[in-house]
Amino acid sequence: MEIVYASLHRRSTTDPVPPNEVGEVLGILWAHARPEENLEHVSARSERDRLDLLLYLLTPRPGAATPPPVAAAHSLLVRSHQASPVLRRRFQAPTPDPVPTEH
Repeated sequence: MEIVYASLHRRSTTDPVPPNEVGEVLGILWAHARPEENLEHVSARSERDRLDLLLYLLTPRPGAATPPPVAAAHSLLVRSHQASPVLRRRFQAPTPDPVPTEH
């Protein structure tokens, strides 16, 4: 299993955080998840300036045509943000996909 940490940054830190926000955001992410992203579980925690997410992705089988975990998580966040008026209203758009570095 692969775990990807991500954050959605709030547009405003002065607006109150809705009490059901975590469940609402998790539902939005699940609604937009694609099978090839191998999403197994998502957890979230609201902070004043952001919503922190842990996305748990199944490790792909060798040779499977699946995106790398960070790319899959980023794609899910971007797609969900674009499709959801709730996410667009509350959170800034996810930052561009990070460029992988070689070790």
